[in-house]
Amino acid sequence: MRTPPIVLLMATVFLLLSASISAAEKLKMGMEAGHPPFNGKDASGQVVGFDVDIGNALCAKMKVECEIVTGDWDTLIPSLNNNEFDFLVSSLPISAAREQAVDFTLPYYSDKLELVAAKNAVLSPDKTSLKGKVIGAQRGTAAGTWLQENLGNDAAVMLFDTQEDAYQELTTGGLDAVLTEKYVSYEWLKSDAGKNYETKGDSVGDGDKVGIAVRKGDALRDKLNAALKDIIADGTYKKINDRYFPFNIL
Repeated sequence: MRTPPIVLLMATVFLLLSASISAAEKLKMGMEAGHPPFNGKDASGQVVGFDVDIGNALCAKMKVECEIVTGDWDTLIPSLNNNEFDFLVSSLPISAAREQAVDFTLPYYSDKLELVAAKNAVLSPDKTSLKGKVIGAQRGTAAGTWLQENLGNDAAVMLFDTQEDAYQELTTGGLDAVLTEKYVSYEWLKSDAGKNYETKGDSVGDGDKVGIAVRKGDALRDKLNAALKDIIADGTYKKINDRYFPFNIL
């Protein structure tokens, strides 16, 4: 018995719609992959870190499939707005300037800035101590902005494309110190490269609230906020937090 053409047509339409829905449910999660322990690459080249685990947990709560797409720090927001990503979970501090270009979720962690220098260096994060010194930070970060706004006339400020570039310049003697996020310095100071360095003085600035970015007006923000509240409430967030830090960073 032959299948009527209308049935075949309806079946084809159903399959096409199903494929379309499946494709729509696969979200692209953008991140830098150069900011450990939040996002970086392991020995095999796989993207790993706190941001990865949080992003995957949020996708699981939303019951959607997600894939990681990496990009350079400076291009993340333009790439998001160019539809290359669906959302950014890449340790982006929430700021008034960024909120002109994207919408942010609720903060998924908070951070402060710390000065890192050689253990035998007598330095602190103030103008008097750093006058005439060469201080580095990653370009486009809160650390870089703070240096430019507070030390631009007193110290030589060098900005780098990646955090690793800044640390490399520090260890080879090109910098007297690096200003970076507390939790990033915590990870680096545990490494072989950072064993002869330490934080100097107190944290600076008011601290950052770090959020997940979506395109302006995108309803995905509400879904991410709901999922974030869920993983905090059910203990998933704490498990991820404890995997990377011996203290609460929320």
